[in-house]
Order: sequence, then C-alpha cells, then structure tokens
Amino acid sequence: MKALIAALIALPILAACNTIAGVGEDVETVGKVLKDSANEAKD
Repeated sequence: MKALIAALIALPILAACNTIAGVGEDVETVGKVLKDSANEAKD
C-alpha cells in the first residue's frame, strides 16, 4: 500500500508540470486520492 501511495505522489511530479497552477492541480489531485484511500481503509 505504501508503494502505491508513493507512486501516486510521484506520478504527477514526474509528469513534468509546466506551470505553478499545474503543480497546484496535481497536488490537489494527489490529496484527493490519499483522502479517498484513507477513507476506504477506514471502512
């Protein structure tokens, strides 16, 4: 599970965002994925 989370965090970074707005969107997406994963694990 930790490897999956690490991959999800690294993927947007490695996707080469060109703008600060793009980085912000990617960070937001990763946050949502982590939140969803945590909620699924809790259930």
